[in-house]
Amino acid sequence: MRVKTSSLRFGLLSVWLCCQVVGGSAATIADELDWANWRGPFQNGTSPETGLIDRFDPKGGSGSNVLWKSEIASGISTPIVMNGRVFTIVRDQPGTSQDAEKVIALDADSGDLLWENVYNVFLSDLPAERVGWSNVCGDPELDRVYALGACCLLQSIDATTGETAWSRSLSEEFGMLSTYGGRTNTPVIYENLVIISGVTTGWDATARPAHRFFAFDKQSGTLVWSVSTRPLPEDTTFSTPIIKVIGGQPVMVAGSGDGDVYGIQPRTGKILWHEPVSRRGINTSVAVDSEGNVYTTHGEENPEGTAMGAVVRIDATHASLESASAEVWRTEEIMCGKSSPLLVGDRLYVVEDSSRLRVLNRETGEEVCPPVKLGTAMRGSLLYADGKIYGCTSQGVFHVLKPTEEGIESVFKVRLPRGHEVGGSPIVSHGRIYLPTTGGLFCLENESDAGSNSVATVKVSSEAFEPELPVSDDPEIAQLQLIPAEAMVRPGEVISYEVVAFNSRGQRLELPLDGLTFEAEGAGAVGRDGVFQADGQMQHGAVTVNVRRGELLATSRVRVVPSLPWAFDFSDGEVPITWVGARYRHEARSVDGEPVIAKVSTIPKGTRSQAWFGPTDLHNYTITADVKAQSGTSKLPDMGVIAQRYVLDLMGESQKLQIRTWAAQLRMAQSVPVQWEAGVWYTLKLQASLEDGKAILKGKVWPREEAEPDAWTVTAIDEAPNRNGSPGLFGNATNAEYFIDNVNVREN
Repeated sequence: MRVKTSSLRFGLLSVWLCCQVVGGSAATIADELDWANWRGPFQNGTSPETGLIDRFDPKGGSGSNVLWKSEIASGISTPIVMNGRVFTIVRDQPGTSQDAEKVIALDADSGDLLWENVYNVFLSDLPAERVGWSNVCGDPELDRVYALGACCLLQSIDATTGETAWSRSLSEEFGMLSTYGGRTNTPVIYENLVIISGVTTGWDATARPAHRFFAFDKQSGTLVWSVSTRPLPEDTTFSTPIIKVIGGQPVMVAGSGDGDVYGIQPRTGKILWHEPVSRRGINTSVAVDSEGNVYTTHGEENPEGTAMGAVVRIDATHASLESASAEVWRTEEIMCGKSSPLLVGDRLYVVEDSSRLRVLNRETGEEVCPPVKLGTAMRGSLLYADGKIYGCTSQGVFHVLKPTEEGIESVFKVRLPRGHEVGGSPIVSHGRIYLPTTGGLFCLENESDAGSNSVATVKVSSEAFEPELPVSDDPEIAQLQLIPAEAMVRPGEVISYEVVAFNSRGQRLELPLDGLTFEAEGAGAVGRDGVFQADGQMQHGAVTVNVRRGELLATSRVRVVPSLPWAFDFSDGEVPITWVGARYRHEARSVDGEPVIAKVSTIPKGTRSQAWFGPTDLHNYTITADVKAQSGTSKLPDMGVIAQRYVLDLMGESQKLQIRTWAAQLRMAQSVPVQWEAGVWYTLKLQASLEDGKAILKGKVWPREEAEPDAWTVTAIDEAPNRNGSPGLFGNATNAEYFIDNVNVREN
């Protein structure tokens, strides 16, 4: 991570402090006109602000209503505004050897760059054009922003300085997939938590792929809870959760990779209900009305029949895991798989992927008027403010629309200059519309009101918030939570656990000190005080720590991983339980009487994969592994090892040995031709080291039965180095299975 800050001084802001009560708990908001998350202060794409533009000239100049335009902020991400700053995710130094991703902060008044937090894209299939697919979210309480990078790096960043407070590598730690489709999720803040989701292939019980939600303590980065939806989903998704009080309790509502919409308690991770909406993953966010009805869209196959796409209303107040479907109505053959629905009054506005705007009656799902064609495609979502609807097509046709009794009418539209494509959504804050494009971020302000404070005292109607039922209505402890929910330690190290109690609605309760019993399943011990100590002799093992109170149970999973050196010969007939992303895609075998593991070719979406062995802070080490493609295959697989977020890949079809870090972009890659064949054991060796601010990568391969050659086969230098990372395996068994043996990792 590289942080660069400017010497610009923050201007003084006139801020109105208020307290927004959501779910019975007070969350301090620095300024109610800030747009601190993707869908805005009410999580619904609407704003009470007035005096906004109804037209603009993208060429700029007097009368254009363009306050400023920042080419630095060009991209496909939707920005946020918090405490006088604009934050977004963009690509850094495209097309160079230092091509990367970064979170940036701009001064909201001038558009000047305040800081940038640059981080590498590593071990990802995501193409460069989809860098910045996710969006940042802000937390005014800690004055931090949170971002999930293209390579599944979740960061908590100081909003003033740009320094990283903490980070979690969700791919290396939890097996989160970073795919060619680029569907990278957006974090959300709820009270003390930052919640993120994605399809993961973890370890042990979580080895099977599933769309999972993870809640981290927003200040420390400790994992508080995680929960899985149905295993083996069809897709990864980017449906950002919406959190609303429904039926007296906070509910996080989100689409999943399995095609269902889920209702989850945000404090505990308890699944309350799920409704089948699509056969494939849902990428849009939902809209929720004040009566607890959820409106969702998708653009894939419906659960029944052959129609593609639908808009669905779910009565979440009657949804549960035990009851029949809570679906109220479904209007099919409306393919809205990218742009999230907008609810205004009794109308629901949805934009199909082909950019046709449909206006539906929210009570019946029937169309109010004929569809309105906005362009040829649309990825961003609509914004409603000042009695107008703002939107922009992917090709850069900007629209200002006005709801009418009959449906919708056009107020203004303009085509942006060439090179201004739009993947994000327009937002509003402090009288300004922000429009993100690939040619620059526009800040649009009504010039006749520029400098006016007319919007600074807009009050939010209390009707926007349903009250959370008081805790006194449900005082019984019904759930326990053990924090951290998952951890990794070395042999002999300790974990001090926190136990939290909740009622059935997920509201926190006081927990009596007595009545708790702890136990450890595995090599380790946990005392009555909740302090766990791993066995000092344990090697690459797993422990489950339990806490009980009567019939209530909470668990925590612990991986025990020793310091280097490591050696794996698979003589126990198992794929190591502590390896992330390995067990579902590998299996123990015996080849010529020798215990090995096989990278299987029978999993359609798992033949190309990565696995990780341990801590992400390791650096300056060497990994070796013996590999052999199965005999008799006409096409060869790819077989590789990972060190410090670099791959050494023995490539089958191209007959090369390659060092790389970002497969789709190859910003830093070195290859040499190597002739190899199936049925022969080879030894791969990759050494990673940091020297004079650069990463030096050295790789070699040789037939296992021969002596190791003195010379390295391939060497690469990365001037924008990955400074740390977990050792691991890379492989692509699409063409054929292959076998792995004698994996060793040692310090240089």
